[in-house]
Amino acid sequence: MASSANRLLAAVFGTVYLLVGLAGFVVTAGVGFAATEGNTLLLFEVNPLHNIVHLGVGAALLLASRTVTAARGVNVTIGAVYLLVGVLGLFLIGTGANIIALNGADNVLHLASAILLLGVGLGADRRREAEAATA
Repeated sequence: MASSANRLLAAVFGTVYLLVGLAGFVVTAGVGFAATEGNTLLLFEVNPLHNIVHLGVGAALLLASRTVTAARGVNVTIGAVYLLVGVLGLFLIGTGANIIALNGADNVLHLASAILLLGVGLGADRRREAEAATA
């Protein structure tokens, strides 16, 4: 795994997102499932729906970390989704459409995650994947 940047990133991010999803449930007791304002976990607002999204993202990344091809695909896919969420989040804060209780810190984290996931997903392990395809 250490020889593949995509597998390593997927495993680390997957573990972190699973832990954040679980920790989120500790602070969201009494918060509506899709409330537009959540409770704070570190700097980030979360509600139960946001926690479930974190669990799903974490599980997808962790499962994909088994192979280079899967890790690359999931890193790029989740990176693209986080880029979209980071940009849309700028317009959702303070509106009724903010069903995952995004705040400014969430937007920064989503955009940073998108850059890292897309950068590694699109740039790393390309030679390894090409060699596997020709073997």
